[in-house]
Amino acid sequence: MQIAVITGGSSGIGQATAVEVAKRGIGVVLTYHGSPERGLETAERIEKDGGSAVALQFDVSNQGALSGFRDALSAALQDKWGRDTFDFLVNNAGVGQHPVPFEDTTEALFDQMVGVHFKGPYFLTQTLLPLITDGGAIVFTTSSSGLLSSRPSYGYSVYGSVKGAQVVLTRYLAKELSARGIRVNAVAPGVTRTRLGDDAFAKRPELIQPIADNTALGRIGEAEDVAAAITFLLSPEARWVTAQTLEASGGYDL
Repeated sequence: MQIAVITGGSSGIGQATAVEVAKRGIGVVLTYHGSPERGLETAERIEKDGGSAVALQFDVSNQGALSGFRDALSAALQDKWGRDTFDFLVNNAGVGQHPVPFEDTTEALFDQMVGVHFKGPYFLTQTLLPLITDGGAIVFTTSSSGLLSSRPSYGYSVYGSVKGAQVVLTRYLAKELSARGIRVNAVAPGVTRTRLGDDAFAKRPELIQPIADNTALGRIGEAEDVAAAITFLLSPEARWVTAQTLEASGGYDL
């Protein structure tokens, strides 16, 4: 059985990806940060539906937790599947932010965005690389805000910048890891209904229609839409795809 490690797998895009990947017969190790209940519930849901999953606690921004997480992951792989390696890494863990003008951006906000979205997944991938099988795949969940083709939104200079850094990192890792046959790609969601941003769409549903009106396919994105794109990039059908960023936005802001 192939195994996928998915960070931020207890809700939103990560949760939807864990469920979708498990449907393909792939074992799942999903991580959660602040909500063990949602992490364990997701793993239990996958198991109830006939899949195989383990939930582990992990804060991607905590560099001091990397070696401990690797040890916990190795133990889980051995205990659950009798394996010492895994096949797919989905760097999905993220945190949203409210719009903050450039002149009001604090060092604390800057460090948080860099830690979660760039430094964290960078060194997590480095730490776990010896456990990834040759011929495996890595996917970053970035954002359409990090694409050169996107129209910058006011107040997101840090978020857009670190997501753009993920896009660049994808290309560099695809080059460096190609000798091992490891494909590296990214998915760039547009506006997607998740719990990020303090669950804004649930609290302010009036925000949804203007976004849908500005999306070519006429609705807001759902976590399952993005999960399908991530799962494709892990699949054999994407065997000849690497160093690419696939925008999954429904044609937002065309």
